[in-house]
Amino acid sequence: MEYCKLEIFIPESHFRALQKALQEVDAGHIGNYDSCLSCSPVTGMWRPLEGTSPYMGRAGEISEEPELKVEVTCRVGRLDETIAAIKRVHPYEEPVINAIPLIRTGQ
Repeated sequence: MEYCKLEIFIPESHFRALQKALQEVDAGHIGNYDSCLSCSPVTGMWRPLEGTSPYMGRAGEISEEPELKVEVTCRVGRLDETIAAIKRVHPYEEPVINAIPLIRTGQ
């Protein structure tokens, strides 16, 4: 498979930095367009365990916060580079980044 779709969950405050990081590694390049992505508001929930340093929340307590779910296509050959770029701008200690193989894109 040549492409995958990334799902990235991030606070809205960090969206523009993420968008720029994705542009720099050419994620979201579809045909004659680049910087293609979509985002949707979601509610994230998590409980930091002892020994963590959460961006939001406190150890042992369930947190519930608004986030954005960002979806973007990525060439599989650039997946590691793209995830590294995301992690450089992501504030979470353990960011949720799902890489889903795509059988086919709209091309």
